[in-house]
Amino acid sequence: MELNDLIAPNAIVPLLKASSKKQVIQELSEKAARLTGLPQRQIFDKLLQRERLGSTGVGQGVAIPHGKLAELDRLWGIFAVLDKPVNYEALDDQPVDIVFLLLAPEGAGADHLKALARVARVLRSPDTLAKLRSATDSDAIRAVLCEMERSDAA
Repeated sequence: MELNDLIAPNAIVPLLKASSKKQVIQELSEKAARLTGLPQRQIFDKLLQRERLGSTGVGQGVAIPHGKLAELDRLWGIFAVLDKPVNYEALDDQPVDIVFLLLAPEGAGADHLKALARVARVLRSPDTLAKLRSATDSDAIRAVLCEMERSDAA
């Protein structure tokens, strides 16, 4: 599965306003609820439960919160660039300003892991991160993600 298939054009938030990790998760849960039709609280609780196992802040200002929900019929991705970095308890102790939320059906095992790996691969490049941080709208962000994924696959 390609990032282009995971992220609908309306699943990109170019300047998410949030002042804490919890608020980032809450805002993205609301967006996910609108897209998936699932209750916001259910998504929020699942993501917080995952965060309790260990931060999904992977370093370089990037977080990849994720969770599995039985009611989903496919993988969903939501991408956000924060208007200002927040403390996310990341592995490198750096604040986070790029967040890729991944939601998967309960039985998505290998597909979920492949999608997580693909997201992490695309978001590990400092060049990609710089381009994402300077993108000003959803279309520009989507173009960067798709371009980087193509060059990563080559």
